[in-house]
Amino acid sequence: MLFNNYARRPVHLVKGEGTVVEDADGKNYLDFTSGIAVVSLGHAHPAIVNAIQVQSEKLWHVSNLFESPEQEKLAASLMKDTHFSHAFFCNSGAEANEAAIKLARKHTGKSTIITFGQSFHGRTFGAMAATGQEKIKQGFGPMLETFKTVPFNDPAALEAVMDDDVAAIMLEVIQGEGGIHAVTPEFAAVISDNCNSKGILCIVDEVQTGIGRTGTRYAYEQNGLKPDIMTLAKGLGGGFPIGAMLGTGELFDTFGPGTHGTTFGGNPLAVAVAQTVVDFVFEEGFLKEVNEKSAALIRKLKESLPPDRFDIRGQGLLIGIDCKRDVASFIRQAEEAGLLVVQAGTDVIRLLPPLTVTEEEIDQAVDVLTSILLVPTTI
Repeated sequence: MLFNNYARRPVHLVKGEGTVVEDADGKNYLDFTSGIAVVSLGHAHPAIVNAIQVQSEKLWHVSNLFESPEQEKLAASLMKDTHFSHAFFCNSGAEANEAAIKLARKHTGKSTIITFGQSFHGRTFGAMAATGQEKIKQGFGPMLETFKTVPFNDPAALEAVMDDDVAAIMLEVIQGEGGIHAVTPEFAAVISDNCNSKGILCIVDEVQTGIGRTGTRYAYEQNGLKPDIMTLAKGLGGGFPIGAMLGTGELFDTFGPGTHGTTFGGNPLAVAVAQTVVDFVFEEGFLKEVNEKSAALIRKLKESLPPDRFDIRGQGLLIGIDCKRDVASFIRQAEEAGLLVVQAGTDVIRLLPPLTVTEEEIDQAVDVLTSILLVPTTI
């Protein structure tokens, strides 16, 4: 009945609370996927449930033909104490990235956008062309032109493709799907220097890293980049579909009426949920707890897994375990043991627990991973 475009796991999840989900057979699992970094406040968080219930009795959808004070409030919350001044709401990360690509090209009048190897920006045609992974593009014919993909964290490779037609440099500050690789301070400085000196826009894709996932509101705040455009989704809605693109004031006139739009983007239900998420996550005390949990998780993994066989990397609660071998079998074994995790590339186990995960749940997850990963191997 369904197209076979997902390698679905043979587990039917029917309900969840916090970090724990239950399948149709009554088996419980610790969910360290969070729906791939989406369920930021955990499953069925009471505040989100209430927000949906309250808003569902008012308005579900009126379209973007009408004023939306709720969108204005959410935009203000997202941009508070940042250099951004305007927002556009949509339904997903790919949509947000499509908007960013269009805005950059229209504003600059230039066509080339530079992206990086192992990046992931989505599966729509523009976002797919921007993605630095050939497996995503196979079978779809020629990609959209004027995207140039170069190795990540390689200043010489970046300099080699710079020309007068470059509109923007687009990157994830931590590549999630590509293996949990962070931009180095040196490479961030090179990007900034090129953008500032040559009038090139910097687009930061925070679809996975934004909204507290890395221990700050946005991951770019930790590496010195000052993006002209930033994209968000995933954790912004805590499980309800919503995406956003934030931009600086100089870009405002570029997107006038009729230049870009969406039917469902920023609908009242999505905005009500996202506002609830942001109100929780952006609290200083909440982010402090995320960083404390991150430090505990990383410390326990490093204490349990020998460094000659495993590399632990990441920030906040976006953590990768590089096993230096294909991890598909480990993913299955973890599932059987009651722990849900996801891959990042071929060799990396990606840990994405809800930001509300407890230290007890972290200990349980580390115990499961240790029992699986330390089995003697001849490979």
